[in-house]
Amino acid sequence: MVAASVQFGQHPPARRTILHLSDTHLLAGNPPLGGRYDTAANLGRTLAAVERLGLRPDALVFTGDLTDLGEPDAYAALREAVEPVAERLGAPIVWVCGNHDERPALRRGLLGLDASEEPVTAVRDLGGLRLIVLDTSVPGWHHGDLDASQLGWLREVLAKPAPLGTILAMHHPPLPSHLPLFDILELRDQDRLAEAIRGSDVRAILAGHLHYSTSGTFAGVPVHVAAATCYTMNLTRPAFEVNGMDAGQSFHLVHVYDDTVTSAVVPVMDAPTGDYFSPEWVERMSRLTPAERLDAFSRKPGR
Repeated sequence: MVAASVQFGQHPPARRTILHLSDTHLLAGNPPLGGRYDTAANLGRTLAAVERLGLRPDALVFTGDLTDLGEPDAYAALREAVEPVAERLGAPIVWVCGNHDERPALRRGLLGLDASEEPVTAVRDLGGLRLIVLDTSVPGWHHGDLDASQLGWLREVLAKPAPLGTILAMHHPPLPSHLPLFDILELRDQDRLAEAIRGSDVRAILAGHLHYSTSGTFAGVPVHVAAATCYTMNLTRPAFEVNGMDAGQSFHLVHVYDDTVTSAVVPVMDAPTGDYFSPEWVERMSRLTPAERLDAFSRKPGR
């Protein structure tokens, strides 16, 4: 395999790589979600696509709604599906709590912690890149919020910058949605979070919840929202008629560079694909000088 560090352009290779998945919504015994969606099969297809990337990522991050009803057996099924993949990839798993999750069952079933209603928070060091897990879930409700104690904890952690900066992982994105339903289910009091991260080394925010991919900025920080693995929202409809569909599943491939963070949407699908670019092509180009590569590949025919 050609080394991932091959560089033809002006940007050096990414310092860190994160695979960002969201909203698996597993159910104990795997009945169809809403009578329609096989969430376990869709997760399996997504994880197969993850492995086909041929990467050794620095982390697999799941931004919430890991289960649909918070059932202990559903968390066990999630571990059974994800952990072997993460082991083969040599990557840690980062679990984030969502509004469909139950904190006690998640803490016990995925983290091996006491079953309590304490927020599911964490700080992970990914080789100098700090990943902070926030818990925007509100027990008994579907909207999101962050209480004063969690925001105070966040300020304390951010008081000392990390070598490669910080990424926040949370469920409810601090972004507007054009869908009326999500106005009801949004993260409340977003100004308080903005105050906590403004001026810090936070470089990006990873979130889920919406079941469609979107992006924006919050307090000057890029926000990347991953669509669901279970089902997605059919945005081809008018906003008041948008509903779920068993199509369009995807995950995000996040690259952390010295001066930027990118997040690419990776579709989970089987489709005919060309074979022009290949490891052999990269190897052939790597033997050319920059001027020869420019002439061989960048020049338009007939010019």
